[in-house]
Amino acid sequence: MAHAHILILLSARSLGTSSSCAMPRVKSQAPAGNNQLTNGFKELHGLQCIAPLVQTVEETPEPIPARVKGTIPTWIKGSLLRNGPGKFEFGNQHYNHWFDGMALMHRFQIMDGQVTYRSRFLRSDSYNQNSERNRIMVSEFGTLAFPDPCKNIFLRFLSRFEMMKPTDNASVSFIKYKGDYFVSTETNFMHKVDPETLETKQKVDWSKFIAVNGATAHPHIDPDGTAYNMGNSYDRKGALYNIISVPPAKEGPNDTLKGAKVLCSISPTDRTRPSYYHSFAMSENYVVFIEQPIKMNLLKMAMSKLRGENFSNGIYWDPNQETVFHLINKQTGMVSPVKYHAKALSTFHQINAFEEGGFLMVDMCCSDDGQAINNFLIQNLRKSGEALDKVYNSLARTFPRRFILPLNITGDTPLDQNLNTRPNSSATAVCHSKDKVFCTFEDLHGDDLLDYGGLEFPHIHYNRFNTKPYRYFYGCGFRHLVGDSLIKMDLDGKKLKVWYQPGLYPSEPVFVPSPDATEEDDGVILSVVLKPTEDRSTFLLVLDARTFEELGRAEVPVNIPYGFHGTFVSAEN
Repeated sequence: MAHAHILILLSARSLGTSSSCAMPRVKSQAPAGNNQLTNGFKELHGLQCIAPLVQTVEETPEPIPARVKGTIPTWIKGSLLRNGPGKFEFGNQHYNHWFDGMALMHRFQIMDGQVTYRSRFLRSDSYNQNSERNRIMVSEFGTLAFPDPCKNIFLRFLSRFEMMKPTDNASVSFIKYKGDYFVSTETNFMHKVDPETLETKQKVDWSKFIAVNGATAHPHIDPDGTAYNMGNSYDRKGALYNIISVPPAKEGPNDTLKGAKVLCSISPTDRTRPSYYHSFAMSENYVVFIEQPIKMNLLKMAMSKLRGENFSNGIYWDPNQETVFHLINKQTGMVSPVKYHAKALSTFHQINAFEEGGFLMVDMCCSDDGQAINNFLIQNLRKSGEALDKVYNSLARTFPRRFILPLNITGDTPLDQNLNTRPNSSATAVCHSKDKVFCTFEDLHGDDLLDYGGLEFPHIHYNRFNTKPYRYFYGCGFRHLVGDSLIKMDLDGKKLKVWYQPGLYPSEPVFVPSPDATEEDDGVILSVVLKPTEDRSTFLLVLDARTFEELGRAEVPVNIPYGFHGTFVSAEN
């Protein structure tokens, strides 16, 4: 996203101040909850304090060996790269929001059944300036940098009128362009990094190549290597949404984004209040942009420094607006005149999208409420006892859903009847006019997923099944503020398998196919698991993706904060 340093997983209301951790109530199975409902879901009580998962840690720049328990298949040859916040204060100044922490990159190298670990802080300009002055010098999504106290009163006053500079604290994900690896946030800056040493190599500015003010941290890649992304641009009238493509090949050894182009621009209904988006969907022929009613008040955001407010205060939820799906032809850049509408929903991660039988299926993780987008505060994550329970029970749960968009809408398309003719599908698509179709979703899960708090951080066998019909996806269950289980969903019958151990918190699951894979789920799932009650107890978990049973784990004597996204890099690459 081109406008704010923000990764949204779930939504939570801000509730008071932080409190210290009490001894957690560890249970032998997922807590049952009681019969009281909040937001339509059973409340949970006695949640474990997870404050250690959002504490500053030291980097481990040189590789250290892990202790392997069980068996890690010897065919796994490569590295799991992870990204997320790792430093939450400078001097006596603390960040307010989880997404503000300084980027800490991790590498779990797997070779011959053994694992080594290393980590480094991204040497961004934000990190370097903050470190040099031992104070927060650069504003982040939820934290405003205060004027330098070394300046006199007049200069501090004038600094309020300076344009707020976007952060280059790229803490969201690892991504790949033209064979090189970058870490990205959602501003116009990303950093090229060495995937082996994790050293910071080069700061790259999107706006030097195309007229956008940033890009998401979730590009999609076509089989030929062409990358697609989205970013906003701004002029006197407000914002435009832009679809971006980046060619697969370098034009020289130092090339980064040369040849990138804007395929098309889409105007928001109100250009002064565009929608926030974290990612988008892509099928074989279309980029699918989901314009959701999480809105950005550009004037308020532009005035945030003058008003002494956080950047995040300009983002709000408008449930009175519908969600709109925009389809863009990847080959021509043409935007479909047909708009597909749905009720207000919030979505941050899509699972997959594919075309079949004249329909476009869009599968994504959705919530019915996005009103508390700004309040994933560090103080909330560090709460304990009833205060922590209260935060969690205000969450809007996120579930996997499918929308079915009929592609062949013409002036002869019948109105006011369901156009979805796919068998065993409860989704609807009703044409209201030649350019408007209203859609409802079908659930991609059974009732048993409710027992695990919904699903986020979705992952599939991407290289073979992205943009194609598929059967399996993986994700984290959320019976806490962070993921506390791993889930495999089988769309054939909407059945699930679960890995869950009380008191352990797994990261986003990453699927790695076996070299001789014939079935979609031939491979393993990799996830970094944390234990807040025990110091230096991190381990890399390896599950058989087919059975979802544990094969082995590699224990690393370090502390790691709960992170965001990652990718597996094969040793062959």
